[in-house]
Amino acid sequence: MSAQALLRELREELDDAGLRGSFLVRDLHSGQELGIEPDLEFPIASLAKVPLAIATLDRIRRGELDGATRILVHPGALPARGPIGLSKFRHPAQIAIDDLLYLSTCMSDNAAADALFSLTPPAEVARALRAVGLHGITVRHTMSDLNNTPTARFAPEEAHLAHSLAIEAGTAGRGHRIPQLDVTHANSASGRACVELLRALWTPSPIHPEVSERVRALMADNVHRQRLAPDFTSDATTWSSKTGTMLNLRHEVGVVEHADGQVFAVAALTESRVPAISQPGAEALMGRVARSLRDHLRGM
Repeated sequence: MSAQALLRELREELDDAGLRGSFLVRDLHSGQELGIEPDLEFPIASLAKVPLAIATLDRIRRGELDGATRILVHPGALPARGPIGLSKFRHPAQIAIDDLLYLSTCMSDNAAADALFSLTPPAEVARALRAVGLHGITVRHTMSDLNNTPTARFAPEEAHLAHSLAIEAGTAGRGHRIPQLDVTHANSASGRACVELLRALWTPSPIHPEVSERVRALMADNVHRQRLAPDFTSDATTWSSKTGTMLNLRHEVGVVEHADGQVFAVAALTESRVPAISQPGAEALMGRVARSLRDHLRGM
């Protein structure tokens, strides 16, 4: 099948499932790539925790922070909501910066991320990205800012109403009545910008090798494996990634390393037109689309 025919088929599958996305797969050795709307920008939700890890680790490398420093966390005062991690703690705890990095990146713990943002604010994270030549990712807000969406104002059984608002309140120019879904206000990026970030972490770049190595290790330990991992994990591959979720947005970016030496960066950023919280079919389709793009590149 030609690349054009494959892209047409995949676009139709996404549309039939109520999804629109920015997909890009790139061979990190040859530079060949294949994508669907790779330059379409989305709010990136928890994908911002990867730039946060880069900025934090670089400050540790330069001696501005000590990874062993313990931060006192008071659960009752945590502004960041989340289904796991520190948001579920009942008692104060002292947690080392290194361990907050694990919680934030591997478990996608929003409260841990905000504890790190208190040390390195969003504006500093954005400057750290620009300093290493990464200009397509914008970091503007903490996780507590990003998670203060209409979902918090609905009872659990009415959460679908927040998703309906998210679907219906957007504009053709990627603006939105919900600020966290407006690319001019939210942490945002395109599939291409995310692949550029992955390239900078997996190949020589201005990011210090010690920082890249630690971020790669954190992404390899990602515990969220329900989206792209089923299509990229095998005995002959290593899949390292980060997910991002907010309202009708479902994202994952990562790198698949094959035993034969091939390495592919993968970005899948999506928004759904279906007002449902749980959409396992959409997550499975994200993986199939991304794998189809990778398979086509492998066959070239």
